[in-house]
Amino acid sequence: MAKPKSSYRCAGCGHQVAKWVGRCPECGEWGSIDEVAGVPTSSRTTAAVAPSSPALRITEVDAESSAAVPTGIGELDRVLGRGVVPGSVILLAGEPGVGKSTLLLEAVKHWAAKDRVALYITGEESAGQVRMRAERTGAVHPNVYLAAETDLATILGHADTVRPTLMIIDSVQTVVASGADGVTGGVTQIRAVTTALVSLAKNRGIAVILVGHVTKEGAVAGPRSLEHLVDVVLAFEGDKHSTLRMVRGVKNRFGAADEVGCFEQRDDGIHQVPDPSGIFLHQRDSDVSGSVTMVTMDGKRALVGEVQALANGTEMSNPRRAVSGLDFNRVAMVLAVLQARAGRKELAKSEVYLSTVGGMRVTEPAADLAIALSVYSTLTQRPVPQSTVVIGEVGLGGEIRRVSAVARRLAEAKRLGFREAIIPAATDEELPKGIRILRVANLGDAVHLRDSDPVDAPF
Repeated sequence: MAKPKSSYRCAGCGHQVAKWVGRCPECGEWGSIDEVAGVPTSSRTTAAVAPSSPALRITEVDAESSAAVPTGIGELDRVLGRGVVPGSVILLAGEPGVGKSTLLLEAVKHWAAKDRVALYITGEESAGQVRMRAERTGAVHPNVYLAAETDLATILGHADTVRPTLMIIDSVQTVVASGADGVTGGVTQIRAVTTALVSLAKNRGIAVILVGHVTKEGAVAGPRSLEHLVDVVLAFEGDKHSTLRMVRGVKNRFGAADEVGCFEQRDDGIHQVPDPSGIFLHQRDSDVSGSVTMVTMDGKRALVGEVQALANGTEMSNPRRAVSGLDFNRVAMVLAVLQARAGRKELAKSEVYLSTVGGMRVTEPAADLAIALSVYSTLTQRPVPQSTVVIGEVGLGGEIRRVSAVARRLAEAKRLGFREAIIPAATDEELPKGIRILRVANLGDAVHLRDSDPVDAPF
């Protein structure tokens, strides 16, 4: 038998190195490398061990055992891919106060209403606090079991006693594994806790949902391996100034990873919003200059929203640019193209304010043409008809580039009653009938689209 070989591991990130170093090469932490017990090495090949169960042909594997079970919340099921798969582990991450616990209590309520047992483990609140929130949101049900616990072994004991089909851990950063090194919420602890819970889910067929914290940059807190261990990673997003909340799929082994579910935070809990486009549209009686309707894609979902612009002349050498809900750098580029390619020299001496309606956040280039036309509309005081949607990416040469999923965008616009669409001339998709299509090749064509119309016509 060979002599045991020592190794060294970082207490912060778990990275292993062959010899001791003062600074971890992975995370850059100083003084975090500790020696760990080695295992005897041998030159002989590991002997084969008879498997406990033989390998099956893929045609003989029962697929029904992994069929998704609906949670009862349509928007959440949309992101998960028809529902929760038994034995799966789901990580739900979001900023503090965004409504993660409230959403999961809503899911637990619908789960228990179908005569299924759910176990809710809270490590950040007392059981009484969770009960008060459950009463406010109507989530009190005899099939819901509640425990305030942070010890991993005790949590596994609760699972043995209750035998739930759904278990919530709120949150994974508060659970402590007594056999693992590191502080609570540290890299080593989180990895050990998650590994044990994944093993529990796979062996017992229990669906486990872990609540995770996020860093100040918005990323999931903890080691990157945490996202690799779980089956599904969901990001719960929301603005404190808006009631709108979105659950976005980041990773999903059972469905599409780019789906988005929309919710609204109210006093009595979180309610799903199956048709969120109405939130992003301003209800106005007549056409207003500077307001343009656009259709953006958030994952696979087409959302109809509105961008509004306001331009005021100023004597300042550096006019102000204020942007809300849009990418500031993208807006600056569109304004520069509008000034150079569409002849709007007054932009150099104008303050420009741009905002989306309803707290919508847009980063995709398909909103470029809507931004340009909203600014042009407020400069000329000629409104874009509110029955028109605008789709297109603006290039630095003033060309209008085609974007993806135009047919899906137009289908959503048609469903909401829009009658006209301005799209890139190079679009080669099969477009839906019943909506008038206006194709433009460059920004000049777009801004002068109706110059031949009467004076009071839009643009």
